[in-house]
Amino acid sequence: MKTVLLMPFLYFPEDKTLYIPAVASLLVCMFLCYLAFRWIKKKSAEQEKATHELEQRILAERNAKQPPSH
Repeated sequence: MKTVLLMPFLYFPEDKTLYIPAVASLLVCMFLCYLAFRWIKKKSAEQEKATHELEQRILAERNAKQPPSH
């Protein structure tokens, strides 16, 4: 029975220095992903704070408009 190679495009070079550009690009990509994650988290916190302030202002206005109940 023949062995079928399912991934003929997989290549492991003998010269391991060929991995250096791949590792470098992976590290750059991971760093950029980390920066994007931090930026999104920061913007989300800013939006959460603004939303909370808006909610408090709306509730204060709603309570000010309601006549006092006896």
